[in-house]
Amino acid sequence: MHSAAEFAVAALLVITSAFVLSYWTVVHYLVTRTSRLVPTARAGVAMSRHLLAQDPSTLPSVCVVVPAHNEAAVIGGLVTSLLNQDYPRLSFVFCLDRCTDDTRDVILGIARSDPRFHIHEVTQCPPDWAGKVHALWSGVNGTPEAARADVLLFADADTAFSPSCVSATLAMMRERGLQMLSLLSTLTHRAWFEMIAQPPATLKLINQFPLIQANRRTPRRPFANGQFIMMTRGAYEAIGGHRAVQNEILEDVALARLAARHSIPAGIFLSDGVMHCRMYGDWAAFRRGWKRIFTEGFNRKASRLRKAARTVRFTWAIAPVGVLLLCVAWAVITAPLQEPDDIWPAGFAAVALFTWITALVRISIRGHSPLWSVLAHPVGSWIVADLLLEAARDLESGVPTYWGGRTYQRASR
Repeated sequence: MHSAAEFAVAALLVITSAFVLSYWTVVHYLVTRTSRLVPTARAGVAMSRHLLAQDPSTLPSVCVVVPAHNEAAVIGGLVTSLLNQDYPRLSFVFCLDRCTDDTRDVILGIARSDPRFHIHEVTQCPPDWAGKVHALWSGVNGTPEAARADVLLFADADTAFSPSCVSATLAMMRERGLQMLSLLSTLTHRAWFEMIAQPPATLKLINQFPLIQANRRTPRRPFANGQFIMMTRGAYEAIGGHRAVQNEILEDVALARLAARHSIPAGIFLSDGVMHCRMYGDWAAFRRGWKRIFTEGFNRKASRLRKAARTVRFTWAIAPVGVLLLCVAWAVITAPLQEPDDIWPAGFAAVALFTWITALVRISIRGHSPLWSVLAHPVGSWIVADLLLEAARDLESGVPTYWGGRTYQRASR
């Protein structure tokens, strides 16, 4: 016979396991459905072969526009990767936004005399513009290469393209009848926070903006990633260009929302190694950057940030770890009794934990994250919940957002 305390442990174990099993079974379903309905950019590589077989003079011209504020430490990788692109009709405009470092010298040192590369100096930013947004708008309107391009590609300075990146995404955009295409980068995993906190942070972002919904024609959940946004000139002009989002510090989602409002076909896809990015080089920048992303992604609503923090903390950290601890406790309690019926709660818990782990492994494989980081997912989720709560507190207390060399006062809604 079991005591009331033992029955309580068993009941709690079964209930928590049922929750974990149900939640992560749904995640398995969503991963499977997303994989089937939303291809990765890797699919565009095969499509690009037909594109590249055409007469180059008949292909649309593409201008890659890159905003850069003191990016000397990282921009070399992007410049090198742009030199190696297999698409023939390319030009590159680097918008140096009030740079005080050697960004210009790094670009010219690698590009040398390649006539496709152009430097556009941005010496000031109006107070009613976000710095990156103004730099992009200035580059598009202040350089002939961008002004006459058929397709504009906005890319961040800390990205790096595979040789087929431009041709693959352009082929994909044409094949799917899109006028706006964005990629979710394959992120680097060098520092501890990239390996532990970054996977649940990006998972939360995709949870907030599901790829299936973001790729629907209607109703659409607009989403784009500013690290890589490709747009036809017609679409860019139809939404009013970057002037229409001049004071947004999450301009990518703002552009996606404008595209949806104008019924412009848009899509966002996992890059699957076609493009890489190291978002942040140190923990302070990671913390500051993700708070900005979460703040704007949750529409500057502190209540939504707090709710998301509670959900992440319980669903991704407390519940699975709780199942594991309760399972151990149940094993300790029942070991001396050796009753056959005692094994089923632990077996049920094992099924729940297996479902949780395998779902995370599938997500990790799709995101090119190290598989061992799955084991640290509860810790990373706890950190992400802390960042969501910090973002809510900063919003409520009026702490300004620092981004791209400027501070922005963002009021809570």
